Amino acid sequence: MSSVAFETQRAALADVVAIPVTPFAEDGTVDAGTHRALLRRLLDGGITTLTPNGNTGEFYALTPDERRQVTELTVEEAGQSAAILVGVGHDVPTAVASARHARSLDAQMVMVHQPVHPYVSQSGWVDYHRAIAEAVPELGVVPYIRNAQLTGARLAELADVCPNVIGVKYAVPDAARFAAFARDAGLDRFVWIAGLAEPYAPSYFSAGATGFTSGLVNVAPAVSRNMLEALRAGDYPAAMKVWEQIRRFEELRAANGSANNVTVVKEALASLGLCRRDVRPPSRALPEHERAEVAALAAGWSI
Repeated sequence: MSSVAFETQRAALADVVAIPVTPFAEDGTVDAGTHRALLRRLLDGGITTLTPNGNTGEFYALTPDERRQVTELTVEEAGQSAAILVGVGHDVPTAVASARHARSLDAQMVMVHQPVHPYVSQSGWVDYHRAIAEAVPELGVVPYIRNAQLTGARLAELADVCPNVIGVKYAVPDAARFAAFARDAGLDRFVWIAGLAEPYAPSYFSAGATGFTSGLVNVAPAVSRNMLEALRAGDYPAAMKVWEQIRRFEELRAANGSANNVTVVKEALASLGLCRRDVRPPSRALPEHERAEVAALAAGWSI
């Protein structure tokens, strides 16, 4: 399949790539009704690219059945109004099964989570992604890169054999490394997504990114859209005003090795009465004395 066939998917990646939370009911199961309401809120807020089963959705804490449920809920709620980028991962057969499930629902793309095996060789990284991409040649494939050792040449090698590898969620916290990696792989060959969300979006856009992932978007879709519009216009002062607005929220998420990355988002949503604050281990709910600051931040945004 030629790259021309993936033009719609490529356009969808050059945007705010929302990573929805997975809300839980009091009994600990996925709260389908609340999930739909949160997705509808994103869609009504102008979000057109959704990633079910991303890290903000607690991908690794969900069972296989729950991951399928989350994908199905997202596809059903979005209909034709958003592109769906389904998170897949774990062992190769599991990732392939998830990718094929996404295809069966007419999702357009899959995002391949970083391999969780403790020993990842560069050629093994290519093999892992190739096995998944070749299983669903009709879908756009987006590797999620968190490995600073991986070279751009390896990504190019993967795309040489898998033309459906069309975008990259780059999440190594190093703007200079990103700039070099993107140019070594082919700056115009892939859609580059700043995979560390709004805090890194301005620096990564300056080096060639055209989209960014977001967990904050669950709380304040308009804030994320404002940053995207400023970056698309090349108005970095305006983008940095948004950056300052969300700085403390993102610092709380990033503290202690991102221990409360999802927790802070769910706490903000809980403060707005939109879902329960519950997260699953190894995450944990915020202690009472830290909740007020998150609630104040969320209340301060024009939502």
